[in-house]
Amino acid sequence: MSLDFGAVIPFVIELGFTLEKFEGGESVMHYAPRPEHCNSFGVTHGGAVMTFLDVIMATAARSVQPGMGVVTIEMKTSFMRPAPASKDGEPLVGKGRLMHRTRSMAFVDGSVFDASGQLCAHATGTFKYVPPAERPDHTKGPLPTD
Repeated sequence: MSLDFGAVIPFVIELGFTLEKFEGGESVMHYAPRPEHCNSFGVTHGGAVMTFLDVIMATAARSVQPGMGVVTIEMKTSFMRPAPASKDGEPLVGKGRLMHRTRSMAFVDGSVFDASGQLCAHATGTFKYVPPAERPDHTKGPLPTD
């Protein structure tokens, strides 16, 4: 599948995340970490895993209202085991779930699994719904967050 979920994020494109599910408060994404995404131990860098979790959760939050954007308010991450770099094209699998939402906020959790289904990392996050970055007059500017 593609990463066409209504937002263009150059960093996410560079990392190569792909979107597999985007509906009903749930998201599933794949990420095949390359060698340049690894730390000195040869496993996926924690920052790359956290970016993956952030996007997994944001996507789950947006899946119930795709016309809105979200910005991360806070995120807590726990690492259970190393997330291996992709071998033979086997990606990490990320799953996000919208647990609760208000008019302007989303409370989400996300998990990253290795190719054998073992949990590598888990996060919870709070996101604020914001209007899309492109204005109706097609100008761009900072996202309104108030």
